[in-house]
Amino acid sequence: MDLNVTSPATAKAASLYASGADTTLRFPPLEGNVRADVAIIGGGYTGLSAALHLAEAGIDVVVIEAEHVGYGASGRNGGQLHSGQRRDQDWLETHVGRDDAHRLWDLAEEAKALTKGLIARHGIDCDWRDGLIESVHKQRLVRHEIAYVDKLRDEYGYAPVEWLGREALSAAIGTDVYFGGRRDMGAGHLDPLKFAQGLAKAAAKAGARIFEETKAVRLTHSDGAGIEIACLRPKWKVTADTRSGASVSAEILIIAGNGYLDGIDDAVEARAMPIDNYIAATAPIGAGQSGGILSGGEAVSDTRFVVYYFRPSPDGRLIFGGGETYSRRGGPADVAAFVRPHLARIYPKLADVPIDYAWGGRLAITLTRLPLIRRLRPSVYAAAGYSGQGVALAPFAGKIIADAIRGDPGKLDQFAALSVPPFPGGKLLRYPALVAGMAWYALRDRL
Repeated sequence: MDLNVTSPATAKAASLYASGADTTLRFPPLEGNVRADVAIIGGGYTGLSAALHLAEAGIDVVVIEAEHVGYGASGRNGGQLHSGQRRDQDWLETHVGRDDAHRLWDLAEEAKALTKGLIARHGIDCDWRDGLIESVHKQRLVRHEIAYVDKLRDEYGYAPVEWLGREALSAAIGTDVYFGGRRDMGAGHLDPLKFAQGLAKAAAKAGARIFEETKAVRLTHSDGAGIEIACLRPKWKVTADTRSGASVSAEILIIAGNGYLDGIDDAVEARAMPIDNYIAATAPIGAGQSGGILSGGEAVSDTRFVVYYFRPSPDGRLIFGGGETYSRRGGPADVAAFVRPHLARIYPKLADVPIDYAWGGRLAITLTRLPLIRRLRPSVYAAAGYSGQGVALAPFAGKIIADAIRGDPGKLDQFAALSVPPFPGGKLLRYPALVAGMAWYALRDRL
């Protein structure tokens, strides 16, 4: 299912991000049988980061991507770089213990630093902007959120965070529907597709071989030599769905397809469930500019379980994400009309604003909302299920998998220790269970 659709209101481009992408960036489809030390399925943040770090270490790596680099969530998401994990530190302290919660915070800080560092080191022009506000949608949550700001500052030593009362928040974001918020100047936002393309260029420059329009359809395993980087007897053969019947043979395999892994690996599919999310971009309205909404330029997300997230574009548009679907039968025919009521709930004055772009995309969530990053089998690594936290965690997952392949599995092991159980019901029943669960949380958000 391709959700990279155009709003009926416009024929400009499939998404706002696509309208500003580098259209000259192309990689060929795979032809014939190719050998490499490491094969990577998926040309998003995880796969491209892994390829970049492996290639920089002199390891021969091949990436295959079913569409084009950044096609999935990496090139269509809300562009927000958050602090921490998808679960807050209170939840983590309760479920994994205080010491491990602190370690996970430190890993998340390292992940943020990696994303920012990749932008700087490789000169990736992706419209980076500092600042993100977490807005509180219920009055009863305010006391806890104020205490959480103090906790981050006092117990985690995180200084770039402050509490905004209701009036201050309203002035900052241009709506009074929230009850306060946490401004985090150590977080921020970017153009996700430009970032993905920048990673691809850097990986290719380092020597990674990238093939687009090459869909992995079958994995074949054969016993061979031990896990060695330079190998003469490849263990894994990835057969690609191309006209030439192409394939990649490699000693080590990284599965990095996230929500686009139908039939590739049962262990990953059981734990990382695809869902579809939708975004609209208005006509230029001065967002992020003096006198406009979001005049400070920050991105915003909120405390709903089915979260709303929005931010200004460099040319003054409001990019607003709201609404999800959980069926594999396809998304809404009119994405702009689907997102508009959610936008109007936060900004009633924008109920009739022109929407120039509207699109959808597939991400993957886990049952615990913690990422699935681990070695599945002796020569197979996987990362998926970032649950909306992928701008920071996906490039970091690629790097720590690359580190593990090179002999340093310490950070990978910390993520692998997290509980990421399979969804109940298997493939046939997990979607009805998810729909029921998400409907309950959506109702709770509204009450």
